[in-house]
Amino acid sequence: MSDSLGGLANIPAPVAREKPWVQLKTFTSKPNVFRSMVGDVSADARQGDLVSAYDKQGSFIGYGFWNPGAPIALRILKNTPGKPDDAWFEQALRRAAALRKDVLKLDADTDAYRVVNGDADFLSGLIVDRLGDVLSIEVSSYAVMRRLPRWIPLLHEAVGTKREIVQVDAHVARVEGIMPSDIPKSAVRFVKIREFGMVQEVDFAEGHKTGFFCDQRDNRRRFGALAQGLRVLDLCCYTGGFSIAAKRAGATEVTAVDLDEKAIEMAKRNANLNNARIEFVHADAFTWIRQMQKNGKTWDLVLCDPPKFVDSRDEEFEAEGLKKYNDLNVLAMQLVAPGGLFVTCSCSGLVSAEAFEDLVSKAAHRYQKRLQIFDRTGPGGDHPQRLQPPRRPLPQGALEQNWVEGRGQRRRLGIIGRVAPCAALVAATPIPLPSLRAPVSPCSRAPSRLPRAGRADQPWISAIERGRSPHPTLTRSLGPTGGGRAD
Repeated sequence: MSDSLGGLANIPAPVAREKPWVQLKTFTSKPNVFRSMVGDVSADARQGDLVSAYDKQGSFIGYGFWNPGAPIALRILKNTPGKPDDAWFEQALRRAAALRKDVLKLDADTDAYRVVNGDADFLSGLIVDRLGDVLSIEVSSYAVMRRLPRWIPLLHEAVGTKREIVQVDAHVARVEGIMPSDIPKSAVRFVKIREFGMVQEVDFAEGHKTGFFCDQRDNRRRFGALAQGLRVLDLCCYTGGFSIAAKRAGATEVTAVDLDEKAIEMAKRNANLNNARIEFVHADAFTWIRQMQKNGKTWDLVLCDPPKFVDSRDEEFEAEGLKKYNDLNVLAMQLVAPGGLFVTCSCSGLVSAEAFEDLVSKAAHRYQKRLQIFDRTGPGGDHPQRLQPPRRPLPQGALEQNWVEGRGQRRRLGIIGRVAPCAALVAATPIPLPSLRAPVSPCSRAPSRLPRAGRADQPWISAIERGRSPHPTLTRSLGPTGGGRAD
């Protein structure tokens, strides 16, 4: 009897849980937890609450925002004891601002940069860009929207801005339960920003995402340095940032193409602000490139920076997006002069850098081109990434769903390289390509359909080498390839 009681005495007492709480039923090392991964929930846990979280064995794993009706039901903010309070959130906001202002010292060169980058700054569901004296805020979490009125004055004080505009994607608002009345109204429409001496006007009503792609800032500067004395082609130019950077740096001529008529008009205004003479073309890039091939036109430096083509893990949609990347890159390569430079980009977070490089490499070899990668780039330091813990090995046959941040966060990739001189590169007749199953212009920034999952954007890459090629790619011709295709 005593042995029996002694055995019971060795059983640890249940750990007292801090309310409100949730318990997971599956393992994950990611900060964002899908609804299907959540098990028990305390009765007092409400939408938008800050809850304590426990793993399936009952061990504490952190604190996070709770929203039972959203696909991402739990967003972990803190993994150590001590529930975050108003002071903790204030410190997180000030720490994020200090990284950009005091460590990176971005104010010396620009007044357009990311202030808060979601999970990377331990503030899941919040994206904040500083654009001049305006904070452009994109919210993808009900819990963040509920606390935003207290955070906005802190951000203005930390960054030195005066106005703000808050935006919520319609799809995100629907799944998060954010009502139109929850979103603060703003009369802000335009603001002028500076970037390494270049001036641009941001139109919040017509612009995409937060209004301006700050993640390409350092890449625009690098592109300009490469463009000196060259003839430049900017495919999918959007509001003209790369084109203007190239012209200001001394490009002899710049041609910029985009299908979005409003984007072209904004690009023209920005060119005028910088006294930059650029030829803007309102056209579908696929059709326009084929016509340029027939005309025998080539450029010394070609940039291909399309919008996101892959925004769903659905196999059919993903295959369609990858085909668009392939077709656009194959066409664009035909316009690079022998020995010229080719920069190709991707902002599709669901396509890895390795997969994009492989796609571009195969496209080049299939059409008998040799490409030499000499650089890969990404977003600036104001777009940090959160370091994840090592992944637990999965048992054979197990499936895992990777988390992808909602629509605000971008992870941009880039590659820089050289295209070898070869006969196919300067052919006057276009190479026939299979038509897209569902043609969508690469210069249309609007997605072809709503994604079925969250979206993230991929960093920028530049360069192609013989057997490989990264996300965006810059290349120069080196000589005719050997026989055969690298399919």
